[in-house]
Amino acid sequence: MKTTVGAYEAKTHLPKLLERVSKGDRIIITKHGVPVAVLQGFDAKSQVNLDEVIADIKAFRAKITSSGPTIREMIEEGRR
Repeated sequence: MKTTVGAYEAKTHLPKLLERVSKGDRIIITKHGVPVAVLQGFDAKSQVNLDEVIADIKAFRAKITSSGPTIREMIEEGRR
């Protein structure tokens, strides 16, 4: 169930809202009628394993080759 509450109400009734979120509700918090935040349950499955991401980036970088100038050469060229 999706509900909208004002920021003051969210601050005042946070424990009750957290209880509802733990049961599956999704709560949109507004400020002066404008949505500013979403209070929803934590999904541990959606967390990213940083070690895997770093390994993927390193593997990707290892595949890239450049026959052009180095970064240092480009910096020096820009200073001339």
